[in-house]
Amino acid sequence: MSPHTAGLAALLAATILIHPSAGFAENSSLYSTLDFDKTCQWKAPESEEEAQMGGEAVCDGIEGYPVHFIESDLRQYVTYGQVADPVAFATGFGEWNYVNKTVEWRLEDGRPFAAIHRWFIDNLNPETGASDGSRQGQVLVISTVATPSQPFSCPAGYVDALANRNANVLARTVADDYANGFRCGVDKPSFHGVRGPLSGHPQGDVR
Repeated sequence: MSPHTAGLAALLAATILIHPSAGFAENSSLYSTLDFDKTCQWKAPESEEEAQMGGEAVCDGIEGYPVHFIESDLRQYVTYGQVADPVAFATGFGEWNYVNKTVEWRLEDGRPFAAIHRWFIDNLNPETGASDGSRQGQVLVISTVATPSQPFSCPAGYVDALANRNANVLARTVADDYANGFRCGVDKPSFHGVRGPLSGHPQGDVR
């Protein structure tokens, strides 16, 4: 092989390493919006007390993958996709909280495998025992998306959105690295990056 031919071969090899072939498509994102008044179907409450405590709804997500929403006692819980039980493994926090209206769905070959959703955590002021806006936390929760063959949705990871620069980028990395193959009820989610003091207490086991 001539020096010229060898140089071209080396350059081609380097290009293949840097630029993956078309067969290895990168994951992508789609976004949906929770509109509680227009795109959510609310379950009729069984009692006046239940109506006062909150409610339960199925909301539009992306095509074929709804968002299941529950509110109770100023706390919100969410699961994503074709779930067998909206309550089982639902994402939530012990503190009073509410969710952002935007949901980011991570897709692989057009199939959603993770949902990234921002939670706002109402932390208490230790001196007053009351909710304090200056101590509000924000956490990006990365959850699995339920399918008929895997009918449960659960948290696969957390990112403290206040303690980490480029938190959304980190959350996408966590989704891509951990959500596929995550086993609800078996695997335990964990915080990734820096975890600050306002990140709250997620429901369920956390590594």
